[in-house]
Amino acid sequence: MHSPIRALIIFNPIAGQAAGFEQDIHAASQVWRAHGWVVEIQPTAGPGDGTRLARAAALAGYDVVVAAGGDGTVNEVVNGLVGTQTALGALPIGTVNVWVRELGLPLHDAQPRAIDLGRAGDRHFLLMAGIGFDAAVTAEVRAHEKRRLGVFAYIFRALDLARRFRGIRMRIVVDGKALRTRALMVVLGNSQLYGGFLKITGRASLDDGLLDVCIIKGNTLRGVPLRILSILLRRSTLDPKIEYHRARSVRIETRLPLPVQVDGDHIGYTPMVFESVPGALRALLPTTLPTDLLHAEHTPPRRAWRHMLGWIGQRPRAARSGTPEPREEVRRWIVPQRDT
Repeated sequence: MHSPIRALIIFNPIAGQAAGFEQDIHAASQVWRAHGWVVEIQPTAGPGDGTRLARAAALAGYDVVVAAGGDGTVNEVVNGLVGTQTALGALPIGTVNVWVRELGLPLHDAQPRAIDLGRAGDRHFLLMAGIGFDAAVTAEVRAHEKRRLGVFAYIFRALDLARRFRGIRMRIVVDGKALRTRALMVVLGNSQLYGGFLKITGRASLDDGLLDVCIIKGNTLRGVPLRILSILLRRSTLDPKIEYHRARSVRIETRLPLPVQVDGDHIGYTPMVFESVPGALRALLPTTLPTDLLHAEHTPPRRAWRHMLGWIGQRPRAARSGTPEPREEVRRWIVPQRDT
């Protein structure tokens, strides 16, 4: 007989509209407890707290740590779980949660699997790193703006910055090969989805040991709508203003320091080295994950980890009574939908 699954939910109490999502978190924990999990909930108290709590949970032998917040919370938890056997889970809560969108809904028959991470300097990232326009926007968004306006804080800052931003001359060393160009932004993707809707690094895989590097060239942002259109139409290989590479290591140098962001958080400035870290994280992945996100064949582990989140479709009636129902999008995330 297996010991019960131990889970820690790390909750960012100031994530976008988080106060309205606390019911979802407690509802999810009640469902999991009804299926034999030992579940604890810990709020973060400030920047970096998610990393500290996740690392402590891994050292204490927890099976899974669930990040309940935006991409910043997920990133902090990831940095605490690097190199451990504790798996990452996530709930769709926060200003933006690209990781949840990348995985798709519902998280059915989830199983833990080793995936790659990126590393920018000494900070790991799950989704992507950005240098140039997007990182400059991220650096200008203030915490109180993010709490009050959510994703619109980024939109307003982007519109303001767009009028005065100019492309920057960069030296980009891709696996030892030096490139010189004037770029508006560079995105280094560990996964495909950017901003929740755009696949800038659309050929990225979570387990191929490589970062996908998309260089968007130019001097002003006037041509950016055409760049976005070519990416949406999957014609970026035909766009002379877009250059695409895949690499294990990338170094980016600029004459003046440029902001760098990872998973939507500003972390520092160029020059900086970016690397792929193969198999650095165990993450709960659904069987419905798009096949192009994974490179290697996977043999499910012996332990019935498919019950990790998917079993909730069989929640007992006793668990339903007196348990608050989560919002529909969260319910679909933790409860698999039956075929009709």
